Amino acid sequence: MRLRDLGLAIGLGRPGAHNAITDVAGVRVGHTTLIEGTGRLVVGRGPVRTGVTVVVPHEGQVWEQPVFAGCHRLNGNGELTGLEWVRESGLLTSPIGLTNTHSVGVVRDALVRAEVRHRPAGELFWGLPVVGETWDGLLNDINGFHVTADHLDQALDAACSGPVPEGAVGSGTGMVCHGFKGGIGTASRVVGQESGGYTVGVLVQANHGRRERLSVDGVPVGRAIPASEVPVPGSAPGAGSIIVVVATDAPLLPHQCTRLAQRAGLGVARTGGVGEHTSGDLFLCFSTANRRVPVDGLTRQAEVLVDEHITPLFDATVEATEEAIVNCLLAADTMVGRDGITAYGLDPARLQEVMAHHRSQGQ
Repeated sequence: MRLRDLGLAIGLGRPGAHNAITDVAGVRVGHTTLIEGTGRLVVGRGPVRTGVTVVVPHEGQVWEQPVFAGCHRLNGNGELTGLEWVRESGLLTSPIGLTNTHSVGVVRDALVRAEVRHRPAGELFWGLPVVGETWDGLLNDINGFHVTADHLDQALDAACSGPVPEGAVGSGTGMVCHGFKGGIGTASRVVGQESGGYTVGVLVQANHGRRERLSVDGVPVGRAIPASEVPVPGSAPGAGSIIVVVATDAPLLPHQCTRLAQRAGLGVARTGGVGEHTSGDLFLCFSTANRRVPVDGLTRQAEVLVDEHITPLFDATVEATEEAIVNCLLAADTMVGRDGITAYGLDPARLQEVMAHHRSQGQ
């Protein structure tokens, strides 16, 4: 279930064919989902509610053909590896991996291993992969280290264009968002031809927010569906994080990618996120235009969107981020994790009822 399946929409922009990050040509997404066991937590045995997600920027090898990129930190209690090189060089040089907090290292190393396999035998190189995390220990045996390098390989092998599975899949399997079951969500926008006809796609790993702050298209849904109606799992609401990946085919320079990454924070805010002290809110944007390929000589040319025409891309980023978070909530079914802790899914019919009532009151 997605927001538009309910006859609802965010903002005024037009989504792409799949309303997903994969509407940006060449971008692919793959998941490996790990669900095993029930009952009492036994560290190393489970229950397991975790996984790996990858975003592949184009159909080639990104370490051979990097893309311009930029990043932004709303609150830094989290990790997205490789960002110093993104800031320094303005380039994304690896697929983007997502997983749980305690599995960042193995996924990072697995991305290096994958590059080793694709490069000529014995070639010397260095790699600084980009891997993000949010904490799924509320539902998952996070200290059991169930994610392996092979799971990253499986996600890479599964990466494809078209519709993107959402909710409790891949790295989003054990996540909680605004007191409901969270996980992976995606959405896109296509700007008008007068603005270039470019596509902006967003993918979120949503594991953040407080119930009472949840808002959908300006409607205070969290207050209408309080914890007394749908219980909130755990004892530290809001103590979570969100990773946002923004992709576009607009010809942006690195500093312009950074500006789009910043606007993802406005989409997070529109759903009620405020970047709590214990939240890791980290955003990355890359452009598939001007893919860097080996050239002879000292210089190369790049097509660049002039800043006077970038605002429609800001609008697209804000709207797609907000809708991706809501799509995540609607796609994520109720899940029982370790020790019987339950994260309840957001009931689509209940959301539809709240939205209709609010609007019938002229609010």
